[in-house]
Amino acid sequence: MKHIPETALRTAAYPIDLPLFTNDREGSFTTIDLFGLQLSSTSPELAASHIVTSAVHGRKTTVNFINAHCVNVARKSSSYRAALEQSDLLLPDGIGVEIAAKMAGAEKPENLNGTDLFPLICKHAATEGAGLFLLGGMLGVAEAAASWACGQFPSLRMRGTQDGYFDKIEEDALIERINRSGAAILLVGFGVPLQEEWIARNRHRLDAPVVLGVGGLFDYYSGRIPRAPAPIRAMRCEWAWRLAMEPRRMANRYLVGNAIFLAYAALEAARINGMEQFASRIAKRTFDIMTALIALAVLLPLFLGTALAIMLEDRGPVFFRQKRIGANGRTFSMIKFRSMYTDAEERREALLSRSDRAGTCFKMQDDPRITGVGKVIRRLSIDELPQLFNVLGGSMSIVGPRPALPGEVAQYDGRQWERLAGKPGITCTWQVKGRAEIPFHRQAIMDRAYLRRQSLMTDMRLIARTVPAVIGGRGAY
Repeated sequence: MKHIPETALRTAAYPIDLPLFTNDREGSFTTIDLFGLQLSSTSPELAASHIVTSAVHGRKTTVNFINAHCVNVARKSSSYRAALEQSDLLLPDGIGVEIAAKMAGAEKPENLNGTDLFPLICKHAATEGAGLFLLGGMLGVAEAAASWACGQFPSLRMRGTQDGYFDKIEEDALIERINRSGAAILLVGFGVPLQEEWIARNRHRLDAPVVLGVGGLFDYYSGRIPRAPAPIRAMRCEWAWRLAMEPRRMANRYLVGNAIFLAYAALEAARINGMEQFASRIAKRTFDIMTALIALAVLLPLFLGTALAIMLEDRGPVFFRQKRIGANGRTFSMIKFRSMYTDAEERREALLSRSDRAGTCFKMQDDPRITGVGKVIRRLSIDELPQLFNVLGGSMSIVGPRPALPGEVAQYDGRQWERLAGKPGITCTWQVKGRAEIPFHRQAIMDRAYLRRQSLMTDMRLIARTVPAVIGGRGAY
C-alpha cells in the first residue's frame, strides 16, 4: 500500500499568523506568541485533562504540536501553514521552542510533547469513558501501541486502529470506519506535515470531537523504536538520542534543521527586541547553542560511558551540582560529572590550609577527595562537559570567565569584580594557557581583557586552542 501522498511544498515569505486560542473554559492555559504562532501552555496534567474533557463534552477541538522542525516546515509550506491555522490548540514541544521563547523574552512554555501526554490522555480517557482510535505508523504499530495502552489502563476503551499506509481510494471507507467506532479522540500519526494536512482536509467528515496530530508516537509505545532513557529526557536531550538511533534519517533534521531554526529564532528575537541592541548578544547565544547541541550529539557515547564508570565505582550520583556566581552576580546551579567522593564538601574545610594556590581559589593537586574515575575525567576535563546543559539553559556560555564559588567572590578585591560582567564560560583565556598553574589575580586580569574584546572570532579561536590544551593537560587537577 502507498502512504498518504505528500502535498507539494511552496515557499512562505512570512511567519504563521494564528488567531488567539480562546476555547479554554477551564482558564488553565497561558498564550505565548512565537513566530506568529499562538502557543497554549499549561502543565501536562491539565493539558491532558482539557483534551479529554473536550472530547467527553463533544467540543470540536483539533490539537497539533509545534517544535523546531514544525517551525522550519511552516516557513516553506503554505498548505501546512493553512492546516495549522485551522487548529484550535497548538502545544509547545521540545527544548527548541523553549530556547526561542527565552531569546525573544517570552514566557517559558511547558514541554507538552505528544509522547509524554499520551499516557496522561489514556489515564483521563479511561476514567471518563472516552474511546480512542489510533491511526498511523507501519503495519501493526498502532495495534501494538493500543495493546500497551490497554495493558496500562485496563478500563480504557480502544475503539480501533489502522496503519498509515493506504491508498487514496480507501480514505472514504476508513473515515466511515472511524466514525462508526464511536471514538471520542482520534490520534493521527503520519508525521509532519502529512498528518496536519490530512486532518485539515478531512476534519469536517470526522465525527470524533478531538483529533490530534501525534507524529511518531505509536513507534515508541509499540516498542518499534526505543525511547531515550529517563535521565536523557530529563536533560532535554531526547533529540540527541534519536539522532544516535537513526543518524541517516535524523541528521538533516537535527543538525542542519536546528541551525536553521536557531538562526530564524535569533532574527525573530532581534526583530522583537531591537536589532542594534541585541544583535551581538543573540549572535553569541546562537553560537553557544549550536556549539552545545553539536557537542552533545557527538559526545553522547562519552557521556554514557562516563556516567556508567562513575556509578560503578562507588554507586554514588553521576552528577554534581554546585552553586556558582554568574553574570552580574546572579547565582545559578552549575552541573558537572561527579569527580569526588560524596562527602567532599564536608571535608573541604579541613583541607583549605593545604591549598596549592595562594589567594582566593582553593586548588589542591593531590586532593584526597577525588575518586579514581575523577582523576581521569579531571585530567581530560571530561568532568566539565555537563556544563553544556548550563549553556543550553542560558546560565553559561561556551567561552567566558570561569564561574566562581560564592565564597570566592566574597574575597574579590579591586577590579576583580569586573570578571562578573559577562556570562561565565566552560573555557576561557587562562584555561588554554595553563589552568590552575596561573594565579587567580592573573586569571582575573585575563578575564577582564577577554570581556573587553570578546567576539565570535575570539570565541572560535579559544575553542580551537582548548582541544590541545586539554590533551596537553597543563594545570589540570
